[in-house]
Amino acid sequence: MSFLLLGFFTGISLILAIGAQNIFVIEQGLKKKYVFIVCLICSLSDFILIFLGIFLFEYLKIYFTKNVELTFNILLFIFLIYFIYNKVISLYKKNNINFEDENLNFKSIVIKTLGFTYLNPHVYSDTVFFLGNFSKNFLIANKYLFGFGASIASFLFFFGLGYLSTYLSKYAQNEKTWRYINLFIIAFMSVLTIYIIKETLFLL
Repeated sequence: MSFLLLGFFTGISLILAIGAQNIFVIEQGLKKKYVFIVCLICSLSDFILIFLGIFLFEYLKIYFTKNVELTFNILLFIFLIYFIYNKVISLYKKNNINFEDENLNFKSIVIKTLGFTYLNPHVYSDTVFFLGNFSKNFLIANKYLFGFGASIASFLFFFGLGYLSTYLSKYAQNEKTWRYINLFIIAFMSVLTIYIIKETLFLL
């Protein structure tokens, strides 16, 4: 159960941000148009990419030498420092959401949602690289739990964002709300960074 929770909180920490994809989900929720399909595409895409990363690093494990694993740990450490740095910067940045007033048909909505998802380089660094790399030394059963935890976070986040958008939109532009959210993410990711440092020192 602990790996399920670890996956959940890691996933939610990565996904909590005002980005183009999340704004689009909120926008469709406010319009009450194609909310289910938008949330489903975003959630299923995260599920696929999360487990792609987990299976990819499980497969690559047979090629891991001490130096290769050390390199991946250093890259993971750099990723976390950069991620935390951006969150610290976000503490002093105001989030402004400008909702476009456009009517899209079902096909356009699907294409636009897929575009926001798969043309976003951050989705690959967050899911495939980070979650796959972070869980590379877990036992296979714990990897599944970790992956399902992160996937549950995505499903809850996107469907919550879509269907509670009317309620959440007023908080999305509130500086104090995002300061608290970012402080939580910084604290949680800092703990993960310490874990990676300990793992890396063990390899030296």
